[in-house]
Amino acid sequence: MSYVLHRNLTAELPAIVSGDGNYLIDETGRRYLDACGGAAVSCLGHDNPKVRAAIKEQVDKIAFAHTGLFTNQPAETLAEFLVKHAPKGTGDGRVMYLGSGSEAMEAALKLARQYYLERGEPARSKVIARMPSYHGNTLGALATGGHTGRRAPFQPLLMDVSHIDAAYAYRMQKDGESEAQFALRAANLLEERILELGKDEVMAFVAEPIVGASLGTQPAPKGYFKRIREICDTYGVLLIADEVMSGMGRTGTLFALEHEGICADITTMAKGLGAGYQPIAAVLASEKVISQMQAGSGTLWNGHTYMSHAIATAGALAVQQVIENDNLLANVQERGAQLETALISAFDTHENVGNIRGRGLFWSIEFVADRTTKKPFPPARAIAPRLKTDMLARGIITYPSQGCIDGTNGDHMLLAPSYTSTVEEIELIVSELTQAVAHVLET
Repeated sequence: MSYVLHRNLTAELPAIVSGDGNYLIDETGRRYLDACGGAAVSCLGHDNPKVRAAIKEQVDKIAFAHTGLFTNQPAETLAEFLVKHAPKGTGDGRVMYLGSGSEAMEAALKLARQYYLERGEPARSKVIARMPSYHGNTLGALATGGHTGRRAPFQPLLMDVSHIDAAYAYRMQKDGESEAQFALRAANLLEERILELGKDEVMAFVAEPIVGASLGTQPAPKGYFKRIREICDTYGVLLIADEVMSGMGRTGTLFALEHEGICADITTMAKGLGAGYQPIAAVLASEKVISQMQAGSGTLWNGHTYMSHAIATAGALAVQQVIENDNLLANVQERGAQLETALISAFDTHENVGNIRGRGLFWSIEFVADRTTKKPFPPARAIAPRLKTDMLARGIITYPSQGCIDGTNGDHMLLAPSYTSTVEEIELIVSELTQAVAHVLET
């Protein structure tokens, strides 16, 4: 028996013992092509020599010194890199390191609260987010997320967060409505909710630039986030961008909001930051937020024991240097275009495919029982989970999800291959997925 508290208490899981490029290898020698990076985490594959060397080198120097007293060079260098590469308008911000995306969201919310207390606006405590969305599994992050299925068991424990509809074009854009009209209508939901809650009481609006697991890599319509930025500025609300899944190169730019031409006041990042080589996340606070704190207490009110951990930041710094020095964002764009074209070619007219959406190397297929009416499959048919099982039997790891419509209904399959993916690997992923879809849907 296993003494590990696994996600499934009855499953017998294969043990992974090594990695080879974008493949994982288990104890029997079986190879699995990782087509989703676990959960959009392993963006450099599983055996990058430069990242491994950086971690080993740092282990020989120092692992931990409490950040109440000390700093370390990897943390400083990585923070400078992130600030200097942030979207225009971020200014001379600062970076806080944490251990997971959930922690990063908790820290972002606390940072927003501190900002308003420092400004002398204690009434601002309300948070607006979107539904569906997912911002993490700790209680504050889970409350902020708008995935009803994941929230349900813990609902009595969650703080009150207000939600508006995400810009889910496939199901929410009206017939005859242009992309620009839909973008404006969807964004204006935020203004309506701010006025409803009280314009002097709203603290922050939280949104994923591309909605990840809960909605299946849904980009915003063009102009949506520019209008969101205008609304936040008009009412003095902080914009928190959750780039835990979509950031750090996943969409073809280092920060996902670069596509939208705006910056956030606070940005969370995690998965592509460290590529899975060490647990690490970060919060980037813009100059606007930092200058208010410096003019006030001059302190950060929310500290964590393992902030700025030297080994974790050394590993993440190496990851970002590899992405930059090896020009991997160009490969994300090229292989992303290949993946988009291949998915459209294979599934665009499929009677059970309702929508194909994404950006960069971040794509999803939404499956439907009826293409004309967009009726979803009954959840009991477990289309997405069965596709995952079928693909795993073919030696390919994918990321299935259910509930993109309302937290229960709606099946989609998410793909997030490594930034180092080859032409042949993308071809293999789509070829095997084509066969898996045919097999699952006929049973």
